Amino acid sequence: MMATLNPTSPTPRPRYVRDLMTADVISIAPDASVARAVELLADAHVSGLAVIDHHERLVGVVSSTDLLNAEAEAGDEAARSRLWTVATVRDIMTPRALTVGPELELREAALQMDYGDVHRLFVEAGGRLIGVISRSDLNRAYATGRLGA
Repeated sequence: MMATLNPTSPTPRPRYVRDLMTADVISIAPDASVARAVELLADAHVSGLAVIDHHERLVGVVSSTDLLNAEAEAGDEAARSRLWTVATVRDIMTPRALTVGPELELREAALQMDYGDVHRLFVEAGGRLIGVISRSDLNRAYATGRLGA
């Protein structure tokens, strides 16, 4: 006897990072300009970008927080001008992006974001970047009833 799928049965709740992660990761090169990073962040409506080297390895993350910190540290007008015209992503990025595997349970991913005080975790498999999961992804899934009781 062959089992049939019930088309009205509810979609299974996501349990793992792979279930909620975004596979299309927006990235930038470390030698790109800070101005280009701002453009990408604004155009994509995200708060952080994966920084990828020429071997397509994750070497860091540049976030809106990094940008705000860099601008705050650039004391005078000349230093702020250099930030937007000369500085590169490498100059302001956070060099250690937190990574997880796709099989990590969502609860553990949320805890790692809290413990690491970060807004996103990059997802790697076999040393390759395959996705990103953010606090916003978890919040959206919870708010829409995909997570929770």
